[in-house]
Amino acid sequence: MLNVLPHFLRGSLAGLLLVLSTLCWCLPLLGMSLIKLLLPFSATQQACSKLMSLIAEGWIACNKGWMNLVQRTRWHVEGLETLDYQHSYLVTSNHQSWVDILVLQYQLNRRLPLLRFFLKQQLIWVPVIGLCWWALDFPFMKRYSKAYLEKYPEKKGQDLATTRKACAKFSRIPVAIFNFLEGTRFTRAKHDQQDSPFQHLLKPKAGGIAFVLDAMGEQLRTLVNITIHYPDGSPTFWCLLSGRLKRVVVRFEELEIPRQFIGKSYDQDENYRAEFQRWVNQLWERKDQLLSQLHREFPAAAKA
Repeated sequence: MLNVLPHFLRGSLAGLLLVLSTLCWCLPLLGMSLIKLLLPFSATQQACSKLMSLIAEGWIACNKGWMNLVQRTRWHVEGLETLDYQHSYLVTSNHQSWVDILVLQYQLNRRLPLLRFFLKQQLIWVPVIGLCWWALDFPFMKRYSKAYLEKYPEKKGQDLATTRKACAKFSRIPVAIFNFLEGTRFTRAKHDQQDSPFQHLLKPKAGGIAFVLDAMGEQLRTLVNITIHYPDGSPTFWCLLSGRLKRVVVRFEELEIPRQFIGKSYDQDENYRAEFQRWVNQLWERKDQLLSQLHREFPAAAKA
């Protein structure tokens, strides 16, 4: 345990461990991706994908190691019991901090298949990690504004085409497709700017998971709806590194995906789009009520 050290020293050592671990694990990962490019045969592709997922899970296990070293975080977790590593899932969560991703990986590593996020296209240029995301077939999306689509209508529908192409790679392996429905981290300023009807959440964006259900809904077992609560306030990444993440509350809820939402065209069927948005809003209403309950059950610690 490093918790006897000052926070600055703890954070520096944890950051160094994270960088070294990432560099060490990315080398075999990129080596496997080269083999995958050179041998485009179905059996080879499937074997390489499996091995690359195992490499990524090894990296996540190392992250769990240094997280435990810097601080024995108190985890209050419910709902993991029914999840199965051998099945495919659609996964979503509320989003408060960059720490959310490591929290999810900490709890879900080797309980679900490796989480695949839909990423902005620009993130492929992130040093080292961008290449790893590419090697692991994380879908990179190029988003267009409404104004841009009005000017260039031929670009409409490219998001769905990109989603279909990305999801086709997962047709033969268990996969957990992850999407932050809010699209961005919650802040009170963003909440007020949106005039969000929810107390603890931003408005959900339904299009991303609708495209996934259109592309691969038959393969997905259920929706895993995750709610994260930090009793002592939304942490920064430095809080995690320096051992200041004292308590984390996570609730996992496995939900059936309504059959009428599978294989439908979200961008072309107006009635379906309205029905799907209602369903997502109902999920968010329940999540907001759960967060209110968690705020009462796990109040912020009194400051000295």
